[in-house]
Amino acid sequence: MTLLGHQDAWHEWREAMAGSRMHHAWLLAGKRGVGKASFAQAAARELVGADPNIEHHPDIHVLTQGPKDEKEERKREEGKPFELSRSIRIAQVRQMQQRLTTRPTAGSRRAIIIDPSDDLERNAANALLKSLEEPPQGTFFLLVAHSPARLLPTIRSRCRVLRFPTVPDAEIASLLSQLAPHSDQSTVQAAIAAAAGSPGAALAFVEMELGKVASLMRRIVEHGDPDFSLRGGLAAAIGARPDRERIQGVLDLARSTLAEMVDGSAVDPRPVIDAHAELVRLAGEHPTYNFDAGLLAMEIGTLLANAAKASERADG
Repeated sequence: MTLLGHQDAWHEWREAMAGSRMHHAWLLAGKRGVGKASFAQAAARELVGADPNIEHHPDIHVLTQGPKDEKEERKREEGKPFELSRSIRIAQVRQMQQRLTTRPTAGSRRAIIIDPSDDLERNAANALLKSLEEPPQGTFFLLVAHSPARLLPTIRSRCRVLRFPTVPDAEIASLLSQLAPHSDQSTVQAAIAAAAGSPGAALAFVEMELGKVASLMRRIVEHGDPDFSLRGGLAAAIGARPDRERIQGVLDLARSTLAEMVDGSAVDPRPVIDAHAELVRLAGEHPTYNFDAGLLAMEIGTLLANAAKASERADG
């Protein structure tokens, strides 16, 4: 995917590489879907001088969520789809630290990418802190973070921050026209609104075909749902077993739908703001809780329906 808005990050990174004392730990901070992980991979390859014709380099190591359990591990070994763990575990950090006791394989530098670093278990974060405090010579850390505030302050304080801004809607629309040329315009518009400046999130929205979900949410906030039929339709459109990415997309879409209500119109903003806060809470909880898809859809629908009632009162 074409990466937008990375010019300043590249300038800062390359300027540091050209200096005599490059900082050993970098925090890549920004909204999910703005391309931080892709930047980390490309920057790491520049750092170690990777041959562009070689896909995997022995001095680039990536820590991310692994299989959830032994059953999911077997699926991965068999080449089947598998469910990810909800966090990066201490065993993974310990394994990485074992590598750090040896010299880099192909040169003088080694890159450790942690993606996303804000999904580190507490014990894993404490273990990582020790490596950041006493980094081996030639080792550089790139921590991808969607929510830097979730990281330990002591980890943040040891990192140089690279910020990745959100992207204007017009640029995202242009990108979607290239990558998803056959998507209907209503889906594209809903994707851009839900993504809130994240090209990756917008593309994921289109690929997940959430257009029907967007339409149902809009009908709920415009007309309410006194007989619960729209909420039932919403549950069916979300699906019986949505994965984490789909749930995240649905929650982002619900939040953007509410945000559209407070646009200077005669809507009483307080119930809308309360509903939005509840959606933010759900978005924060969903990575670590196993939500029942049907109950989650009903809760989202009810929050939207309550906001619709606020709109009706404001209109008199």
